[in-house]
Amino acid sequence: MYQLAITRDFIARHYLIGGDWGSENTEHSHHYRAEVMVEGDSLDAHGYLIDIVALEAALLAIIEKYADRVLNDQPSFAGLNPSLEHFSRILWEDLRGSLDLPGRRLTVRLWENDRDWASHGGWL
Repeated sequence: MYQLAITRDFIARHYLIGGDWGSENTEHSHHYRAEVMVEGDSLDAHGYLIDIVALEAALLAIIEKYADRVLNDQPSFAGLNPSLEHFSRILWEDLRGSLDLPGRRLTVRLWENDRDWASHGGWL
């Protein structure tokens, strides 16, 4: 199985809702790191699993929607607690819609600091 991954950093703000999580209930920022991995059994005629430039462009376009913004105010989070788990799934869904990767597995691992992360993935 071939694997290719990229990472990009960005800052976004949020506040958690629906529970008593102390300071997490007030608006604050995280320095997020999005790690995107593509997996597959075969390469294309150029020896690529995916064009890394296309993957980077897709990820950067999606990050632009969230960087330097309050996640709670974004349509993708309507009615949701902006948890790390929800955010990793939302990024995965946005990427899935931006890439044509039949027969590939896509995984998004989203770090909110240098210790804590959540991921979402699946076959396309």
